[in-house]
Formats: sequence, structure tokens, C-alpha cells
Amino acid sequence: MKPEHDDYYLVRWLRARNWNPEAAEKMLRDSMKFRERWNTDEIAKWPTPQILLDYSPHGVSGYDKEGSPIIIIPFAGFDIWGLLHSVSRADIVRMTMQALEGYMQQAYEQSKKTGNPNSRQFIVVFDMDNFNLKQYIWRPASEVVISLIKMYEANYPEILKCCYIINTPKVFAFAYNMVKKFLGEYTIDKIRIYKPDRTKWLPAILERCDADQLPAYFGGTQTDPDGNPKCETKICWGGKVPKELYTSKEDSFNNNLTFTETEIRKGGRLKLTFDCEDAGCFLKWEFRTFDHDIKFGVKCVNKKTEESVIEVPLKRVSSHQVDESGFITCQPGCTYHVLFDNSYSYFKTKKIRYSVLMTAPLNDEEQTMAPIAVTEEETSPADGGTAED
Repeated sequence: MKPEHDDYYLVRWLRARNWNPEAAEKMLRDSMKFRERWNTDEIAKWPTPQILLDYSPHGVSGYDKEGSPIIIIPFAGFDIWGLLHSVSRADIVRMTMQALEGYMQQAYEQSKKTGNPNSRQFIVVFDMDNFNLKQYIWRPASEVVISLIKMYEANYPEILKCCYIINTPKVFAFAYNMVKKFLGEYTIDKIRIYKPDRTKWLPAILERCDADQLPAYFGGTQTDPDGNPKCETKICWGGKVPKELYTSKEDSFNNNLTFTETEIRKGGRLKLTFDCEDAGCFLKWEFRTFDHDIKFGVKCVNKKTEESVIEVPLKRVSSHQVDESGFITCQPGCTYHVLFDNSYSYFKTKKIRYSVLMTAPLNDEEQTMAPIAVTEEETSPADGGTAED
């Protein structure tokens, strides 16, 4: 427990599960495991790649009438195509977590100043002016957005006070209907959507926020010292990532890692097994497939209790379009099974280049452990294998 884990904190999880204490407890415990896996309590120390600092649009312009932070997100400046060609998906997830944790800490400090626990919630303004749907039809981009929404819904309940989505073009309705099914009702009820009509959305925002807490660009009175109405000293507006910052497929792989190339036959699987004996180990992976996607998942089995936990759900990933990478924190006394699954493919053998390793506890130098077993299995595609197999 931490100082901020008071009654107000616990009520957030109850509200998110309609006051069902069993469901709320499960949600909280699952989130605690998630935070441990991603080392979220130390996320502020993570060295954010400079490209994410320069091209991830967000910032706090001020505080609403109850002292809650006002987060501005010029969404058209989120060049998801460029970022996914420059950093890994895991980096985008960590950056999002780092921003959320920073905003929550800022809101918590505000609540102590104001004496009002409502200050712990956020006002969010999404500016959809010049929004381009084309980027998000690209499968890796849509997968990242959906995974971020799922992460938010599962681990940050009831931190949203109100969300204003303004300047929405006609195509936004299509995009919103795509992601709406991943949002909880308690989130949907707080979303207000407005067309490009300032006479409609500005009065709604000013009901909660004073004009001097909003950038002049959005109808407030704030400007930068040089008169810039966008308040770029407070808000990163993102923008198109220059192509010279793109990382080629060859360069994107860490030169310090050893990679293995193999083929996974149609209807087959490749399973890598690792034993974790000591605390402080990490399981890391980086891979890509050539021409076609693959299913990927990670399962943890406790060697004493034989309890099985899905660490990474088995699902198809577009690793032929964007290099796939990530890591999890490992628990001692457990066996980890990493599965590349092609059992759903009737006709296509998949070529894959991968590096999967377990990092031993660090001493003076980083050490790595190879898998204790590598098995290739062939199954019928009709079997539709899962990470449980």
C-alpha cells in the first residue's frame, strides 16, 4: 500500500465494476500484476526516446475549477506511422504509461493542495482538426491504439472527469465506432464529441475551465511568452516524423543480440522454454516474420503449484510489417513458455528471425540464459492452438 491508496483510490475500482466488490478486487489484483510486470512504479526513471519526447502530442495547459489537470492532445500530430517506423510498440506503451503516471502524480499533488479528491481526475481535450484516418487503417497502427485503450481501461479506471473531442471530421464517426467497443460504459458516459464549431464546444469547456487555463488557440487567454497561442512551451504538438529518423528493418534489431532464423511449417508451432530460478530476471523478445504474420504468446507455469498464467495472450501480430519486441519481469520458481504459432495456416510456411532470451540478475555485467528447450510441433490448423496448449 502507498499513501495515495486511500478510500478514494479503492472507490475507483468499485465504480469501474458497478460496485461489485469481487469483480473490483479481481480488476485491482490483475492491475497490480500488470504494474509489476512493466515495473510501472519506476516508469518515471525510464529514459524516454527523444523521438517520443519530440513527436508525442500532449501536455497540461492548466487546471479546471476544481483543480484537476487539463490535458490537451492535438491528435492530428500523432504520426503513428512514423513513430512505429522509428521506435518499438513497447516503447509507445511505456511512453503512454509514463505520461499517465506523471499526470496522476500531478493530480494527486493538486488534491492535497485543494483538499478536494475530485482534483485527482483529469479534463482531456482531444483536438481532431486535420485528423487522417488513413494511418489507422494500417493494421499495426490500429493494434497499437486498441492495445493502449485496453491498457487504460484495465489499469486506470475513473481517472477521467470529462473528455472533450473537438473539431471532429466526418470520418471520425467511423473511427470512434471501431474503438468504442473497447471502452467501458463509465468512460463512454464522460465523452463529449463536437464538430468543428467553436460556438458549441468552447462554452461546454468553459463551464468547467476558466479561460486563463486554456491556450488562446482553443479560445482561452493563455499564450507563450512570445505570444504563441498554441502554448508550445507547455504542449507538444507532435507532427510528422522525418523519414531520416526512421529505423530500417535491418538497423532496428539490436546489434548486441544473437538472432536465429528458422521456418515454422504450415500447421506448426515453435515453443521456447525458459526456467527462472532467481528474482530480478527479465524475459525479452524481438522478432520479425517475412511476408506473413504469426501468432505469438507467453505463458508462465509455477513449478510447485503448476498454476498457469498467461503473461502475453496468444494472438496474431503483424511482425511482417513492424518489428515486434517486448519484455516481462519473471518470477523465481517458474517456467516460461514462448510460443510462435502457425497452426491456423493451412498453406503458408512462415519464415521468422527471432531473439528470445532470459536476462539473468545483473551483477557487474548483464548475463543472458538460452532456452532450456526448443520444440517444434506440427498440428492440424483445425485444432486452432492456444497459449494453453
